[in-house]
Amino acid sequence: MEKLATRPAAPAIPDAARPQPPSSHPQPALSASGGPPLPAAVVVPAYQERKRIAAVVGQLLPACRALGLRLVVSDGGSTDGTAALAEALGAEVVVHAGPERQTISEGRNAGAAEAAKGLPPHGVLLFFNADVVLPEPVAPFLRALIGAAGRDGAATCRVVVDPAVATLGEKVVLGGCNVVFAGMNLAYLGMGRGECHAVRRDVFEQMGGYNPEYAAGEDFDLFARIAQSKRAGTCPAGRRPIRFLWRYALEEDPRRYRQRGLALTMLDWFRNTCSITVLKRSYSTDWEAVR
Repeated sequence: MEKLATRPAAPAIPDAARPQPPSSHPQPALSASGGPPLPAAVVVPAYQERKRIAAVVGQLLPACRALGLRLVVSDGGSTDGTAALAEALGAEVVVHAGPERQTISEGRNAGAAEAAKGLPPHGVLLFFNADVVLPEPVAPFLRALIGAAGRDGAATCRVVVDPAVATLGEKVVLGGCNVVFAGMNLAYLGMGRGECHAVRRDVFEQMGGYNPEYAAGEDFDLFARIAQSKRAGTCPAGRRPIRFLWRYALEEDPRRYRQRGLALTMLDWFRNTCSITVLKRSYSTDWEAVR
């Protein structure tokens, strides 16, 4: 497993002119429209996720192999064997080796730095949290995200709790959030939960990746900055709004809602959003790992 040290800022994405990765790497995937090959790679940031990493890698890896995508797990220095298990299952793995706790932003950026090797500017970086369940079949879902982000610079989808186990409160609150977030993207305000981010490489690079100083709210911040660049007409992908793929719903683990409480979790979201928007810093100093 490769060791990556923590950096104070987002790792630079390798230049597209560098030599292509070894032939052992998969070939680019087709775009959602079935047109020319559209390179892409998947990043899964993880920390102490041994209990769940097998499920998400098990879903992603067959689809990634079928589409020719690299799958990179960016481990934040787990001590429970997350990285070793992910590697044994067939994913590429990078591991945080610094003395300090890695922020989720740094973990995402470290994974992106590896996954972007060989991707041209229009290539797409897909980010999924380690505790999600992707919609089946997975390959068409990935194709849709790649196609949408390839055209419009960034894309996301609905995030829900499995309806079979979701409480009424989770269905109502998260359902309302999905409606609001879809509207925010149409209004050029930008919003995409970190459970599912698809960002074109040149857009990601222009933004400087996720802000490494944020312990939480880095997902909202990145999409807000992308939307701002679209309003200003400086986004490499043009002025079209960030795509919200309503027809797809990715399921998240409700463990945080169940342990911390849905109301307190929503309050944390609100505080971080306001703090990042007004003060340019996250309200949370450490996004507590709930396992």
